[in-house]
Amino acid sequence: MDVGCWLLKISRMEPAIRQALRDGEKLGLRYALQIPQVAASGWTGSRSGRLAGSSIDFQDYREYQPGDDLRFIDWGIYARTDRLTVKLFREEVTPHLDLILDGSRSMNLTDTAKANAVAQLAALLATSAANAQCTQAVWLSGEGFQRLPNDTLTPSAWDKLELDSKRTPEQSFEILPPKFRRLGVRVLVSDLLWPGEPLQILRRLRDGAAALFVIQLLARDDATPPEHGNLRVVDSETGDESEIYIDSSIAKQYTENLAQLQQSWSDACRQCGAHMTTLIAEDLENSLSELESMQLLVPA
Repeated sequence: MDVGCWLLKISRMEPAIRQALRDGEKLGLRYALQIPQVAASGWTGSRSGRLAGSSIDFQDYREYQPGDDLRFIDWGIYARTDRLTVKLFREEVTPHLDLILDGSRSMNLTDTAKANAVAQLAALLATSAANAQCTQAVWLSGEGFQRLPNDTLTPSAWDKLELDSKRTPEQSFEILPPKFRRLGVRVLVSDLLWPGEPLQILRRLRDGAAALFVIQLLARDDATPPEHGNLRVVDSETGDESEIYIDSSIAKQYTENLAQLQQSWSDACRQCGAHMTTLIAEDLENSLSELESMQLLVPA
C-alpha cells in the first residue's frame, strides 16, 4: 500500500491562505534565520564571506563537506593524510534564503490545516530571514519551479500560493529547476509523500548551498491511519480513485510504510549533510522549537 493522502476532494482556500500568511508573518517577528558559518553571514560591503570561491585572498582550510566545490579540494593534503580538505577564501556575501515549497495537491488536504500551515510556515521563515537581513526567493513547484509573485516583499503581499499541481517536486525539477543563489540557505517544505529516491533530489538541493533544511509537513490525517471501515480514496497527484477496506492490518501497513519513508529521507539527509524534521500542521505553532533545535531559527 503506497503512502499517500486520504484525499476526498480539493478546495482552494484563498482567504484562509492569505490570513495564514499574515499569521505567519507575525510569528516570524520572534525569530531570525540562523546563518551557517560557511555562508559567512556577511553583508556585501560590510562583512566578508568565508567560502570556497574564486578570490585570490586565501584564508584557511577546513574538512570537505557534501556540496563543496571539488575544484577547491587540496589534493596535496589528501595525498599526505587521506583527508579531503577544502581551501577557504574571503569573498563578500549577501545572506540569502531560498524557500522551496511543494505545490502539489497533497499539500492541500481537505478538512485539515495542511494548506494553511504551508502558508504560515513559509511566511514565518521569510520574516525570520528578513530579521537576519537576508534576501529571499520563494519557489513553488508545479509545471517546473516558479517564483511566487511579490516574493521579495513581506509575506502578506505574496500572490498565487496555490497548492494544486499534479506533479511532484522531483518532476518539477526535471521540467524547470529553480535558480538558486550560491551559498544560500535552502529550506524545503513538503510532505515528502511521493515515490522515488530521496538522495537524488536532495543532492540537487544541496549542491552549492551553505545549508539545506528539510521540513516534512504532515496533516494529522497523513500521520494517522483512517478508522476501520470502507473508504473511497483519491490519489491527490493523479486523481485515481479506489475503494478500500481499512482493517488493523492495512492500518499497520500504512504506519510502517510512512515510518520507512521517513527513515529513507532521514538517512539521505544525513548522507548529504542536510537537516530534517517533521511537523504536524495542526500543531505547528506549538512545534516551532523544533526549528530552533535543528539550528534553522534563533530568537530575534
